[in-house]
Amino acid sequence: MTIRHIVCWKLNALTPRKKADDAAGIVAGLESLMGVVPEIRALTVGPDVAGNENWDVALIADFDDLESLDRYQRHPEHKKVGAFIRTVVADRLAVDLEV
Repeated sequence: MTIRHIVCWKLNALTPRKKADDAAGIVAGLESLMGVVPEIRALTVGPDVAGNENWDVALIADFDDLESLDRYQRHPEHKKVGAFIRTVVADRLAVDLEV
């Protein structure tokens, strides 16, 4: 069993430049967790490239099980990245799938 963690964020930036900077900060922060948080099996994160108005940035990350996902979410480095993300987002959607 693998748990696929999917998160989408709507940024609160009002200008395209600020939105791009905030998206880049989210991407860099989350990518920095690879190799630091051992529970992450795979991680893909990036800004929307099609110009959709629904969500600006998406994350797809795989974990061995729900316990691994929980350890990832409680990891101090993940919490640091999450603190930044909360300062730049207006809305968040998350779902966890068994794949």
